[in-house]
Amino acid sequence: MTQTMTQAMTRATTRATVVEGLSGWTSAGGLLPAAEAGGRLLVADSWLVRDGRVRGLERHRERFLRACGECSGPPLRRLVEFWRDVTAALPRSGEWFPRVELAAGSLELRLLLRPAPQLEPDIRVWAAGQPDPRTVPRRKGPDLDALARVRRRASGAGATEAVLVASSGAVLEAATASVLWWEDDTLCLPPPRLPVLAGVTGQLIQERAHRLGVRVVHRERTPAELDGREVWLVNALHGIRPVTAWVGGPLTPGPAVRAAEWRRWLDSLGEPLPRI
Repeated sequence: MTQTMTQAMTRATTRATVVEGLSGWTSAGGLLPAAEAGGRLLVADSWLVRDGRVRGLERHRERFLRACGECSGPPLRRLVEFWRDVTAALPRSGEWFPRVELAAGSLELRLLLRPAPQLEPDIRVWAAGQPDPRTVPRRKGPDLDALARVRRRASGAGATEAVLVASSGAVLEAATASVLWWEDDTLCLPPPRLPVLAGVTGQLIQERAHRLGVRVVHRERTPAELDGREVWLVNALHGIRPVTAWVGGPLTPGPAVRAAEWRRWLDSLGEPLPRI
């Protein structure tokens, strides 16, 4: 049997061998169940899969490959092969929230296949801005544990999420989402010069706004300056969640007059996973 045929058979059986949980990857064996997750994460990326459809998958791919390159990860050829096998392994039914990973030390490429949690139509946010705990704010992965601690503190205060702020007090993003808001008919977001992650969902929203002729601007605002405004937390899992409560502070959420229509548009963007 030729090497090409062996690799093809490996890819064909990937879906059968990869089940819920963690799988490690090698160029020879493809994805196989891994016993444990060792090593700090250098890079991570995740997205929602609903009945074999994904929103912005190619953008997640490019962000993951670029981040791996920035931290001297595996060669591009290995990354492309890994992504191909991940795509083949993703379930074509049900709701899933997979995460691809690059571990420090061993530079192991992994797939964490997780059922999607219950999706939230709106969100309660901790009104007290939290100092940014991230060490690598423009790359998803290294700071996931620190951000999880922020969310636990928010949960203890009765909220779902917390807004991170810069030393100046300006809003950056939430622990697991980008922050967008409306000032009259203008869509606003933090300036890119601030330490913010390039969110895929936020990019999709900005592009639609430009197509519709909606003004998009970058502004520095403190949490207090979001009082009374329509504020969205957006990410690949939940899509657009309007803030319906600010917990532990005097802020008042603005009416979510635009969120429903934009959510319907965003939900329509899912594309079928490519056949491998």
